[in-house]
Amino acid sequence: MSKLSSPNADFWSAQPKNNLLINKQVGADTRLAKKNTNPQFHKYIEHTIENGYVIIEGAFTEAEVEEAKDELYSLSKSPNVAGPASVGGRNMFEGLNTRRIYALLNKSRVFDKFPLHPAVVALNDYFLDPGWLLHTMHSIDIQPGENPQTLHHDDGSVTLPRPHKPLGSAIMVALDPYTEDNGATVVVPKSHTWGTEPIPTRDQAVPVIMPKGSLVYFLGTLWHGGGHNRSSKERRALTVQYCQPWIRPFENQFVCVDWEKLDDIPSKLVDIMGYQVGAPFLGFADGTSPRKVVNRYLKRKAEELAEARRGEAKL
Repeated sequence: MSKLSSPNADFWSAQPKNNLLINKQVGADTRLAKKNTNPQFHKYIEHTIENGYVIIEGAFTEAEVEEAKDELYSLSKSPNVAGPASVGGRNMFEGLNTRRIYALLNKSRVFDKFPLHPAVVALNDYFLDPGWLLHTMHSIDIQPGENPQTLHHDDGSVTLPRPHKPLGSAIMVALDPYTEDNGATVVVPKSHTWGTEPIPTRDQAVPVIMPKGSLVYFLGTLWHGGGHNRSSKERRALTVQYCQPWIRPFENQFVCVDWEKLDDIPSKLVDIMGYQVGAPFLGFADGTSPRKVVNRYLKRKAEELAEARRGEAKL
């Protein structure tokens, strides 16, 4: 069997004996079991091991991309709905000439498909621990003339010395073609293995050139950044970031997404939003899963509302 085919077995076999015993006692090894990696995705894993990133062309169809762009345009017409960064960045890192719409999972079901591309799930299953989470998801619309973003690695907020295992990963989904001139994401190949020093220079970064509908997957340890848009057109994309189950996510999905909408969201997506209990019992609520607690709350509220309406009817 290929060493790439069973990441779940590798994770559990590497656990200290006492940790493994506790995970078995609480059923986490079964609850968080993963399928073997589909052989068609091995090439993506191998490329990422070597370079820290991989481009997957044609990940999404023309229709899926156009639907997402139309939905973003519709959201952007109402800044109160789209959010405070939809009209422009609020600092140099966001990009003063870059528009972002956060909390997409609360604003439209159109975007549900993007975090769960099968190749991305396979990559995360390989590089991250069982129960990995959604870190954040939003759109990035780099306007003409936008300056290049500061090079960074996404796990820079974690105070651990490099090199270390990936603490997260990310994808950029190209809603427009990524070109050398329009602000394509730039990456520093193989920098995911570097220590704390050196800090890369811009001339070490290469642009991610890919057609519309493609995605680039990279590890949170890879140095990268938004490119300089020297063109006359905007460059639109979606970014989805993921993190280890024991990392605090950048974006708080419990607050971002209305609880009443959870039933409409794919169950796997709800799980990675933090509603599934991790190993051995990370993230539980009132002794059970957060999803069950939310369901209990919504049921109680519905009963209270029904009771209030019956009381009004008697008046």
